[in-house]
Amino acid sequence: MRGSSRTSVRRAHPPGKIERMSGHSKWATTKHKKAVVDARRAKSWAKLIKNIEVAAKLGGPDLQGNPTLFDAVLKAKKTSVPKDNIDRAIKRGAGIGGEAVEYSSIMYEGYGPNGVAFLIECLTDNKNRAAAEVRTALSRNGGTLADPGSVAYNFSRKGVIVVPSEGTTEDDVMLAVLEAGAEEVEPHGDGFGVITEASDLVSVRTALQDAGIEYDSADVEFVPSLKVEVDADTARKVFRLIDALEDSDDVQNVYTNFDLTPEVQAELENDDE
Repeated sequence: MRGSSRTSVRRAHPPGKIERMSGHSKWATTKHKKAVVDARRAKSWAKLIKNIEVAAKLGGPDLQGNPTLFDAVLKAKKTSVPKDNIDRAIKRGAGIGGEAVEYSSIMYEGYGPNGVAFLIECLTDNKNRAAAEVRTALSRNGGTLADPGSVAYNFSRKGVIVVPSEGTTEDDVMLAVLEAGAEEVEPHGDGFGVITEASDLVSVRTALQDAGIEYDSADVEFVPSLKVEVDADTARKVFRLIDALEDSDDVQNVYTNFDLTPEVQAELENDDE
């Protein structure tokens, strides 16, 4: 889980002002947090909409005949993207009623704090802007751009299906996907992650559907061949860099090779938000 990069210092208030200051601080903090959540949700929606546009452009607007679009729409719905926004994105992507959208896909490679490997996937209509924003985010947060191929060799394209644990077990998931080409079922947050070859993603997620098992998302991602454990301080710096990269509208996905031990996760969970 992500830990906050902030440290908290308690200040002693003069007698008689503690309650008032505490109340004001709580209101201001709540308002700030809501603004941050709203901004992040807007950025998240924009990236999901872009996925839908690209999927519709590449495979057409029919959800049943375009599994990539089906999964992009499913993911958007589970993140509460309004239906009208989804419908408009499909039409824009397919060029219905106007010209189809045009995005360039670019993959940047880099290193973060303590040499953590980064793959940064961009979808953009302005390559120069995307390059500048990625470079700035890296340089301001302890990272550097790397030569093409120097990082990518450590990652493989895999299908990743996220299954919530509610109403199912790991054994249920294993039985459903075993014959469909799944490579691995592993813990993923509060649920399970099903790892497949990229070419087997559709058949494995179809096997889950046939078994009546719901999934939250099914995407092709870049999975590291070897993960590197980091301490809590490095993890905070890495998360800070990830946040800075994801602040760019052109950055679609960020992949890294760092891993957290249970002890480090526990320390991060104790950080003040």
